[in-house]
Amino acid sequence: MVELLYQNYEFLFQKELLEEIKQVGVYKKIQANSTIIDVDSYITSMPLVLNGAIKILREDNDGDELVLYYLEVGDTCAMTLSCCMGQVKSQIRAVAETDVELLMIPKKKMTEWLSKYLSWQEFVLQSYHSRMEEFIKAVDSIAFLKMDERLYKYLQNKVLVNHSEVIQVTHQQIANDLHTSRVVISRLLKGLEKESKIELHRSHITVLNI
Repeated sequence: MVELLYQNYEFLFQKELLEEIKQVGVYKKIQANSTIIDVDSYITSMPLVLNGAIKILREDNDGDELVLYYLEVGDTCAMTLSCCMGQVKSQIRAVAETDVELLMIPKKKMTEWLSKYLSWQEFVLQSYHSRMEEFIKAVDSIAFLKMDERLYKYLQNKVLVNHSEVIQVTHQQIANDLHTSRVVISRLLKGLEKESKIELHRSHITVLNI
């Protein structure tokens, strides 16, 4: 755990802050597809990603979900920060995209470090900025891209966060993430295969020419 902390955050935080993180951070190892933060839950700590990737989803009134963005090594979630500081319930669901290793930072320390460490303040502000950019890209994708373009972009993002051109995902899981039906996804995947952008297999999808 300590090795991953220094490996991924030493260039961001000064030694004194890293020592505090090491002392107060709660280490967690979470299996892929497990829920880390759920909708309508109160958040009392903030995750620092040490290893793996997390997808952040928004849920509508019918329980359908839409992927907003991914968190990777060296990231944290701006929405988690907002919920912690505002003492409000979570409006997102965070799910482990891969096996994940996290350090959970207590809410008290999050606010204390804002005035104590400039590097923490810069990290929080940069996290807000990065997540906002990704949120805007997600909105643009919904508003301006056709469904086949959204699907291919989704697959490309999967490749990036999983560090593999081979994606273990079902048509139904893709449909859930993109807020559409499995029938539509299956039809569009076959279209992408005809365009030689992907290869479809029984248990996985291979994304070509990344």
